Amino acid sequence: MESKNIIMPNYEKCILGTITSILKYYNVETKHKSSELIDKVLKEKQYKNVIFLVLDGLGEHILNKISKDGFLKLNQVDCVTSVYPSTTTAALTTYYSGCPPYETAWIAWSQYFKEYGRALDMFSHNESYMREPLKSPLMNVYEKIMKYETIFEKIEMASKDVKAYEIEPEYAERRSKRCIKANNIDEIIMNIEDLCTMPNKKFIFAYSDNPDGLLHKYGVESEEVKIFIKETEKKIKDMCEKLDNETILIISADHGHKDIEKAYTLLDYPEIQECLIMPASLESRVITFWVKEDMKKVFEERFNNVFKEEFWLMTKEEFLDKYHFLGYGEKHKKIDDFIGNYIALSISGSIIRLETFLAEGKPVKKSTHCGLTKDEMEVPLIVIK
Repeated sequence: MESKNIIMPNYEKCILGTITSILKYYNVETKHKSSELIDKVLKEKQYKNVIFLVLDGLGEHILNKISKDGFLKLNQVDCVTSVYPSTTTAALTTYYSGCPPYETAWIAWSQYFKEYGRALDMFSHNESYMREPLKSPLMNVYEKIMKYETIFEKIEMASKDVKAYEIEPEYAERRSKRCIKANNIDEIIMNIEDLCTMPNKKFIFAYSDNPDGLLHKYGVESEEVKIFIKETEKKIKDMCEKLDNETILIISADHGHKDIEKAYTLLDYPEIQECLIMPASLESRVITFWVKEDMKKVFEERFNNVFKEEFWLMTKEEFLDKYHFLGYGEKHKKIDDFIGNYIALSISGSIIRLETFLAEGKPVKKSTHCGLTKDEMEVPLIVIK
């Protein structure tokens, strides 16, 4: 498919390369391609503090619109793609693991587990349709199947003199043994400043769930988002003026955002439902389908009759092996469970709500991500020494 607005994930130049460079700096062996720009900067000296700040949802084009001549843009060294899907589940896990979605199988917000006969929201662990916790499962799939070695473990194992810290919101799952809770950008900055006064060598991973939360609620063009980004930029600049020359700050995002123009539900299309074995899964802008073997061609025709201009429908084989959307490496054993025999990727401002007749789908947000548009796929890479 050709479109000037479509950006494919570039695993030669994406967010995986950013974290790979940091891992290499700390002597962690990795088979993934690093960022040549970050490699070059980190080779200049031995830093006491390496800070990696992730501003969730801060896409390249959002930053360009709001502060094209600001402090962050002045220190931007590159524009890279997200991994795919361009969503927090896949992208943050890439940062946390140093591996692409192909190797972690952390793909999207909701994934179907045959072990439970349920689709689960990956971060909250809730059942996706009823949005309730599972009651006393006999096996914890997150511990037994979906667990991965974190960058914090890898860094401290490879560089014994380095302590790895994680700064994240209170609700987030703890991934580092040195985890500090911070619920807003002020708390994040306060903790970064405090850590940098300590004498030991440190890697600090800091995560802000905004502007993503504001973007979902108010949209890309909203005043709320503009104010947050402008104020955050000033706070980061003020922080950098306090840090010494033994500290380097790398800033990026997990994905960008796109305003939603149209929302569909498959419950309105019984002719498509007829082709399916089970409900669709993943996210509203990247949807996977388990289609009856004898209805594959019928499904393709019926789906494309409705959605061809808004979603790119492809087979599982095309998704994984022709275009390598999830990346490369050692394929996780759950990939084939989580991806049905078809998958549709949004190339427009449209979503398809994931819902069944058991419960209404989640509310439609003003803006979201997970599609293939440049607004979602491209993020800035910023370095401040």
